[in-house]
Amino acid sequence: MESGKLIESYRDLEIYKLSYKLALEIHERTKRFPEEERYDLTAQLRRASKSIATNIAEGYGRYSKDEFKRFARISLGSCNEMQVHVSFCKDLKYLNKEEYEYYDMEYDKLGKMLNVSIQKWK
Repeated sequence: MESGKLIESYRDLEIYKLSYKLALEIHERTKRFPEEERYDLTAQLRRASKSIATNIAEGYGRYSKDEFKRFARISLGSCNEMQVHVSFCKDLKYLNKEEYEYYDMEYDKLGKMLNVSIQKWK
């Protein structure tokens, strides 16, 4: 799947590594959100960000091209969801401009990586 690298586990996939790193960052960053967002935006951000990594891992563990592609598409949907949530955070002033641009760029990059992975499994 990833050229030139021995893939022994989902943990070796660059899409997994990036999605896991971003999920940890989002979890930490949302600790500073207002208390009233705990059960709304904070929870949605945390769930969607973790969903990307967990679906990559689950799809990889199915040992089937079609199953991996299906779970990668679910991850891609969650990646798009994260970009919308990050936009809400910027507009609600929970993220500053630099934080917003960083997360928007990283989730865009991850989405492109997921698309490439889906296409490679045709």
